[in-house]
Amino acid sequence: MKSFSTLLTCVLVITLACAGSTLADDDQVVRQTIISKLKAARSDLDYKFIGPSEIPAFYEVQVMGGPILYVSEDGEFFFDGALYKVKVGQFVDVRNLRLDVDRREVFASLSTDEMIVFKSSIPTKAIINVFTDVDCGYCRKLHQEVPELNQMGVEVRYLAFPRAGVASASYDKIATAWCSDDPQGSLTRSKNGDDDPLNVCSENPVAEHYNLGQRLGVTGTPAIVLMDGTMLPGYQKAEALAKILGIGS
Repeated sequence: MKSFSTLLTCVLVITLACAGSTLADDDQVVRQTIISKLKAARSDLDYKFIGPSEIPAFYEVQVMGGPILYVSEDGEFFFDGALYKVKVGQFVDVRNLRLDVDRREVFASLSTDEMIVFKSSIPTKAIINVFTDVDCGYCRKLHQEVPELNQMGVEVRYLAFPRAGVASASYDKIATAWCSDDPQGSLTRSKNGDDDPLNVCSENPVAEHYNLGQRLGVTGTPAIVLMDGTMLPGYQKAEALAKILGIGS
């Protein structure tokens, strides 16, 4: 009886291993099918296969520098845009759930060396990462809240996101701040409408920030990303941000 039990266990292990291998092989076939079909249609775009989506028989594919596509397993059909999961009492944005994880992982390891950082004036209690544009009115309003945020213990880390794109006047202005010997002062002056003379250095990280923002779901500015990956689109007053961060009085 014991030997039969041992034999049955071995058979189950082998069966599960084979099933896992078959599933992996199937995913590889689907991946190759989808990417080849997309490339045949638009070879000028780069695609990253993510994996199965919440919709049966549809897979997520990231267009690099563009949207996430939901593609049928035969690669014949796709759609993009928001995908919502129907749950009791709410509609849940599936993409945002995944992007929360992506954003959390990115900002857990992203160096601040290429950010413009306004450190808190007391021991740091919280950090916000802000995709910003110098020509954005609400970005300017948020920047006026930075001194108060710093006094509350909030460190503000800026990344560049010129809404008009990397071939624009906004890009030149914000790149000038990043290229300045005094990036904090230059960014502040620009947000106050007093732009420094243009000085776009070749090693500035603005295009890299812009592409990162697009990958992480940024569509407008200011876009505030918390360290847990949550993104808060739009302007928030210092008091409101403090409450969200759990440091409000």
